Amino acid sequence: MTDERYYHVDGEVVPATEATVSVDDRGFRYGDGAFETMRAYGGTILEWDAHAARLERTCEALSLAHGVSLDDLRERIDETLAANDLTDAYVRLSITRGVQPGKLTPRPEVDPTVVIVVRPLPRGGLEGSPVWDGPATVRSVEIRRIPDEAIPSAAKTHNYLNGILARIELAASGSAGDASDADEALMFDLEGGVAEGATSNLFFVDDGRLHTPSIDGPVLPGITRETVLELAEAADVPTEEGRYELDDVLEADEAFLTNRTWELRPVAAIDGRSIGGGPITDRLSRLYDEYVETTCYRR
Repeated sequence: MTDERYYHVDGEVVPATEATVSVDDRGFRYGDGAFETMRAYGGTILEWDAHAARLERTCEALSLAHGVSLDDLRERIDETLAANDLTDAYVRLSITRGVQPGKLTPRPEVDPTVVIVVRPLPRGGLEGSPVWDGPATVRSVEIRRIPDEAIPSAAKTHNYLNGILARIELAASGSAGDASDADEALMFDLEGGVAEGATSNLFFVDDGRLHTPSIDGPVLPGITRETVLELAEAADVPTEEGRYELDDVLEADEAFLTNRTWELRPVAAIDGRSIGGGPITDRLSRLYDEYVETTCYRR
């Protein structure tokens, strides 16, 4: 791994200290951009096709016809990893509508800004170690998830204010002395149903059945979330996607969070109620490690 970090900005690999984006870029002005967070394992982007498809769906939701081919984007990612001498890494790909006149209505002609950022992460798979120090402590927050009727939950855009406000509320409650060790904010829909974490999907186990909030609500269709559901089905673990109240989760036998960086992270407690992992969480974590191992390291 090189000492200096390099980013990929608009087709060029540049030192991170020299990487810049215009203040007139719509991604900066309005959050008018799409992104994907990925993990490279052994130099392979896990489930690249799924990430690329979701990126394109986000761009379609934004009417952002960026004109950059998926092969080109993948080549830029590989160039960035090589420049940083990384094979196991966090990878973030961002595409904005670029620089346009300072008006809210975007122009159809787009000269996109494309940025790729990487940073080292531990090896994954069967010989890997988690990026987190221990099970997550979770606290529910009052800020609600934005309904699909306002902003599509399936769109991963640069405008992350909803999650930011949830984390600010979490930090504020921590400074008051009752959630100083909380790792994630648990968010709800407008009717009070459990939705997801600020940057994670939620799973819980009750009487041997794996539950997760349905993407019919304001829930991001996480790629790790989908992989876990597929692994559970293949292992004959009963699954259910539905609408749940907080009490359903607090009374669970096990609970864990998923996102691309954390993979599967057990939940130690929610709102002070101890939950923890368990046999199904452990089994699915093992199956996920095996999946990463065979998909990325034993190609």
